[in-house]
This record gives sequence, C-alpha cells and structure tokens, in this order.
Amino acid sequence: MRSSLATRWLGVGLASCLAVVTLALALTGRLALYIAPSSNWFAVSMAVLLLVGAVASFALPLGAEEDHGHDHDHDHEDRRHPVAGAASVAGGVIASGVALTILLVPPASLSAEIATTRDVGSAPLFAGADLVSLATHGDTTQFGVGDWASVFATATNPDAFEGDAVTLTGFVTPAKSSGSFELTRLVITHCVIDAQVATLPVTTTTGFPGNGRWVSITGTVRTASDGTLEIDATHVKAIPEPRDPYEY
Repeated sequence: MRSSLATRWLGVGLASCLAVVTLALALTGRLALYIAPSSNWFAVSMAVLLLVGAVASFALPLGAEEDHGHDHDHDHEDRRHPVAGAASVAGGVIASGVALTILLVPPASLSAEIATTRDVGSAPLFAGADLVSLATHGDTTQFGVGDWASVFATATNPDAFEGDAVTLTGFVTPAKSSGSFELTRLVITHCVIDAQVATLPVTTTTGFPGNGRWVSITGTVRTASDGTLEIDATHVKAIPEPRDPYEY
C-alpha cells in the first residue's frame, strides 16, 4: 500500500503540483517570470490536460500502475539491491522537495547577480541587421534595452544615432568608469533558461542607485570618445521592479 501511494505521488501527484502552479501563475499574470508570453497558451493547455488526466487516474485501483503480473519478482529484486532502493527513495524525496518548493515559494525574477554571471561580453544574439536598419531610418520609440544593445553592438555608422532620444527601464549593473553604469535587462526567447543579458553603457551627472536597483532613464544616444555608442542620461529615477521584468 505504501509503495503504491508513493508511486502515485511521484507520478500524478508531482505532475499535478506543477500543473497547479502553472495555472496559478497564469491567472495572476506571473507566468511571464518563467516563459515568454507567446508560450502561455501551450503551458496552460498542457496544465489543464494534465489535471484532467490526474483526476481520471483515480478511476484506477491503487497499485494498478504497478501490476504487470510480476509484482513478486519486483519485490525480490528490491531486496537484492538495497542501494537501488535507497537511491529511489532519495530521488523521490528530492523531487518532492523541488515540487513543494515551487508550490509554496513565491515566484521571483532572475537577479542582478545572475545577469552578471550570464553576461559574456559578446554581442546579443536576439536581433540582426534589419533592426539596425530600422533604428537608422525608422521609429525607435518602442525600442527596449535589448533592441538598443543589438544596435550598439552591430552599428557600422555610430554617428547615425547621435542625438536619438531614449526612455528605457532596466536595472543597474556596474560599469568600469565612475559616473557611469550599465543599464541591464534579461531578454527571453522561450523561457528563463535561454535568457540573454542585454546591457547599455550609461553616463550621467545626476547620480544613480546602487547595483541591482531598477531605474527608469531618459536621455540621448551619443558617440563616446572611443567611437562606441552610449547613453547620456539626463534623468535617472529609481522605480520598483516591473511586474514583467523581462524583454522578449
């Protein structure tokens, strides 16, 4: 009986916990902390389907999932291999702990420390030449940190962006020189696992909050002395973390 209960918990039980968390996050608008909004419909559909299957599983007698006509052979095999049995128990405890932690702990965005460790110093990969062309000839008022990071990294004619006005939101990460900081945002393609770090160099004389604090900045794009692009911020305001902290 205990073995049957454990088997059902590790299968249907843990999966149901994850489905409940998925639906709760979707209903509260926090699912974007884990996956891109474009994938919400798929995650919610799979969670509903899983819960329907979990309810249907109660029609099976307890232990039916283990009944393949050779239960006694399994019992003897478990007794012959205590290490395997201990490993199964340990794995079940760990899986249960992870599932219950996800269920009970409030969701949180990736931290500034994570962003710093993921920043490899290379150009972001989520945009291409078409974005640079749009920045040169089109409307950039809807550009985010990720868009401008791509432009800054790939523009062959930096002077073309001199004086462009920007209003952006991100969090502060350290820069190499005083009086400046990196405006940082994590950009997600599908989920937080593939999050890429987008950073923009910002100089200001108005002061700015410490590392990890969220800010809204207003300023203009300008060419630095070394020929690279940076943002000259005329206004830097500390703000609470946005409800949706990522860009997509």
